[in-house]
Order: sequence, then structure tokens, then C-alpha cells
Amino acid sequence: MRLLIYVSLLMLIIPAAVHSSEDSLLLTLNDAIRMAVEKNLDLRAELYNPAQFEADININRSIYNPLLILQASYTDSDVAPGTLSSSPGNTLALNSSLKQLLWTGGSAEIKFNNWHSDTPSSSWQTGLGASISQPLLKNVGREATEIAINISRFSKFASLERFNSRLLTTVAQVRTEYFKLYSLREEREVKKVSLELARKILFETQSRVKAGVLPAMEVLNAEFGAVTREKDLIDAERAVSDQVDVLRLLLQINAKVSDLKTVDMPTRDQVVPVENDAIQKALNRPDIREQKRNLELFEIQTKNLSQKTRPDLTLTASAQLTGLDNAYQKNMDKVLTFDYPVWNVGINLSYPLGNGSAENDYRKSRLKTEQASLQLRSLEESSTKEVKAAIRGVVVGYKQIEVADRGKVFAEERLRAFMRKNEVGLATTKDVLDVENDLAVSKSNQIKAVVDYAKALTTYWQVTGELLEREGVRVVEGDADKLYSATR
Repeated sequence: MRLLIYVSLLMLIIPAAVHSSEDSLLLTLNDAIRMAVEKNLDLRAELYNPAQFEADININRSIYNPLLILQASYTDSDVAPGTLSSSPGNTLALNSSLKQLLWTGGSAEIKFNNWHSDTPSSSWQTGLGASISQPLLKNVGREATEIAINISRFSKFASLERFNSRLLTTVAQVRTEYFKLYSLREEREVKKVSLELARKILFETQSRVKAGVLPAMEVLNAEFGAVTREKDLIDAERAVSDQVDVLRLLLQINAKVSDLKTVDMPTRDQVVPVENDAIQKALNRPDIREQKRNLELFEIQTKNLSQKTRPDLTLTASAQLTGLDNAYQKNMDKVLTFDYPVWNVGINLSYPLGNGSAENDYRKSRLKTEQASLQLRSLEESSTKEVKAAIRGVVVGYKQIEVADRGKVFAEERLRAFMRKNEVGLATTKDVLDVENDLAVSKSNQIKAVVDYAKALTTYWQVTGELLEREGVRVVEGDADKLYSATR
């Protein structure tokens, strides 16, 4: 009867023991995901990429910063008698200008120049004016002017999608490793009960051999069964410890915490995927959105390079008010009278004969754009295949749970039958241990089926891209911007 009590213990689904201590941590799945999102080193490192692209955006926006130029020079020359090229004397130049790039691709400049010379007599000359230069064919328009800004912006968007992909992978990994720890603990409990039962059978067998009811050979069979199960338990303990280390590293948990205990169990609820809906969701996965961003980036680069093949035709215009007098104030009065204007209008044309460099840059960019388009199509088709495979995994995984449940029930009935046969001498100790081992295997299969189903659901939600939303995780552009702003 005592032996049957231990058999009934083996048939129960025994949860891992939960206790609180300073060196152990009770961990829910939501807590594990939150810790990974906040602390995982790979994720934190990935967030630096969009922050760096934010710096690139601001660097390239600085093209619109006005450029102030101040110049001062003094020349004193002593010329030998009879020299015709110049005359002795000194000159002073005080010049300033403010230059601004325009979104049209042109530039505007305001100048204020002052020049003083004492040769042949002391005089001041001043010029106050403005000039503009505007391309008409090449490098014209906002898109061409802000090409570097747009490249940085699209690169940042792509980098954020890459971060989303890494985040999606990390959350899926957390779910998988979390439930793996759960399954290893459950299997360890199965092996503990199996060892206890084997030792109980050994004790009962030794007593029956001493009483002359069983032959001595039965003791060896029972001892072998107990030793085998002891080895299995040692291996199970090691597997649990190894898995705790995997989760500790993934979640960046303090090394002082020596043990992690899972609180949540994998679901046994049936999920019925709808293939068409799942495929549509998969087409909006972060990795596909990233590829679309890259394609947009190549397209704007190609469009900009097509402009580079045009002739460089530039319109220039300038106007200046001038003054000339021995005294600086009179010189300035003449400037402000508008009596001595100087203006200029011109067109400059330049075009490299053959233009091979620009033509081939454009062709290369076209090829990269077409390549990115094909890569996007390939990624979309692969996502469809992945969704179909994941759906099959979910359907099969749920069926495996039902099969494993039935297998465990049959193994229980079989063990009961062999126990009764053993009591009347129709089954040996080895037979009972073999059947008990079959029950332990069926129990492990049941645990494995439930965890595999949870893993199949994780894979399904990962390939459809909905895992982050289901787990309440989202990424905003401001996360990278905050990191950029906090850097000094």
C-alpha cells in the first residue's frame, strides 16, 4: 500500500516549489519582458543607432545656419625707386559679409567692405551690397538642397525599425527561455518523484528478498533503477541552473540572485489563426518596414543623382552702393545717397564633356534601388511562407497536447496494472521500473507539449509582428531623441 501511495504522487502534476529568500526571485512573464526591454544590453546598444542618426539630421540641418565672415588686413610696402609694379604706401582693408543658403539651392550674401589707402593720397572706399547665386538646372530645389537631411532622416526611420526588429526578437526570446525554465523545473520534479519511487521499490524489494519471497537478482534490478534515476535528477538540476544563468544574462539580473522561479504557466487555450489576416499583419513587420525605408532612401538618392547629370547653369546677380572720399564719414555719406550704384547680372554654364562620373553614379543608384525592390519582394514572400509554417506549428502543437494528455492517462493505467501484477508475482521489479519510467517519459512529454505549444504561439506572433502589441511593448521615436538630448 505504501508503494501505491508513491505511485499516485508520480501521477500528479507537481508544480515547482515556490519559496521566498534573499537569493531567489519570483518572476512573472510580464516582469521578465519588462526587465529585458529596460536592461538588456543588446537592446540598449541598438537604441544608440537612431540617436546617432538624430545627430546626423541636426548636423545636416546646419547648412541653413548663416555664415558670418569678418576680414581685416593691413599692408605696408616700401618700394625701391624706379619700380613700376607698385608704389610705396600702406593699405587697410576691413570687410564683412553674411551668407545664407536658400532652400532653392541658391545662396544670398550681404557684404560691407571698407578699404583705405594713403597712395597717392589718403582716401576711403566703401561698398555696401548684396548678391545672389541660383542654380537653374543642376542642384536646384528643396530636394536637392536637403538631400543629406533626408538621407539622415530615412536612415533614422530605418534604424528605429531595426530596433523594433531586435526588440521583437528579444521579447520572443524572453518568452521562450522563460517557459523553458518552467519546463525544466517541472521535469526536475518528475525526476525527483521518480527517484523517490525507485528508492521505495528498492526498500520493498530488499525486504521481500530477505523474507525469501523474491530472488536476490531483484535487488540488483531495483538498485540499478534507483541509480539511473539519481543520475537523471543530477542532470536535471544542472539543466535548471544553466537555464537560470541564461535568463539572468538576458534580463540583466543581479548576480547576487542565485535562483529564478517562474510564476506564470504556458497557456493551454486553443488559438485558431486566420491565414489571410496573419499574412496581412506580417507584411507590416518591422523588418519589412525597415526594407521599405531603405527603398525610399535609395529612391531619393537616385532622383538626386539624376539631377547631377544636368549641365551646371547658374544665374548670378549683385547690387552695390559705393562711396569714395578722403574722409570716412563723407565716404559713407556718398554710399547712403545711392548716387554710385554698381550692379551685375550674369549666367555661368559648366558641363564636363562626357559626364561619365555623374552618369555612372546615377546608374549605380538605379541598380541599388532595383535591387532593394527585389529584396523587399523576397522578404514579403518569405514572410508569407513563415506565417503558413507558424500556423501549422500552432495547430500541430495544440493537437500534441491532447495526444500527450491521453498518453499520460494510458501510462498511469498501465503502471497500476503492473503494480497489481507485481503484488501477485506476475511481474518483476524490472518490469515495474520500466513501466514507471514510461510514465515519467509520458509526463515529460506532456510538459514538453504544453511548452512547445507556447513556443509555437510565440513564433506565430513573432512572424506576424503582433507580439510586441500583445505584450504591451512599444517604441517611440522620442526614446532615441531623449538619449540624444541627454548626451553632453
